[in-house]
Amino acid sequence: MFKNQNELIKQLTDKQIVQNLYFTQLLLICFSFVLGIFLFHDVYEFFQLFLKRDLQFIYYGIGTALFVIIVDFIIFKLAPKNLVDDGGINEKIFQKRSVPHIIFLTALIAVSEEILFRGVIQTHFGLWIASLIFAVLHFRYLSKWLLFIMVISISFLLGVVYEITENLYTTILAHFLIDLIFAIQIRVQYVRGENI
Repeated sequence: MFKNQNELIKQLTDKQIVQNLYFTQLLLICFSFVLGIFLFHDVYEFFQLFLKRDLQFIYYGIGTALFVIIVDFIIFKLAPKNLVDDGGINEKIFQKRSVPHIIFLTALIAVSEEILFRGVIQTHFGLWIASLIFAVLHFRYLSKWLLFIMVISISFLLGVVYEITENLYTTILAHFLIDLIFAIQIRVQYVRGENI
């Protein structure tokens, strides 16, 4: 199954990859709002997720992102390449994008995934369920035990930070910064002509 997925990814054009990414993220946003309507007592309670409480989310968000980026960097440097190879999907998504497009895409991903996983699922079903669903939906990592552990650990960390801060903007910012740094790294390596 995973080899078929990698082959399918290689066959997709650049345009198809981007279209699929936009489609899935918009689907997650719609799914979040539909779930929100059914799980929250009313629409007002759902939109309470987006009320800014204070600016401490900036410190927690940046701190969480820096921690994840440093740990990931160490793991990627020390682990054998075959354990951290995701099959090339991230490279196909980000290597040819402009920096403004990368910023937009990573912001869209962070917002859509955090609304669903932290704002809706974790709020109603708990930290472990949200982390497991997050990891399983990143199914391309299921065949790579180290990547799977990393994804579930990051999701769990974001969930803990959400519980501590009770502010969805914290996890959106952290998720955005994590994805942004790695996406820009992919872009820079591509521009330099490095084999990634």
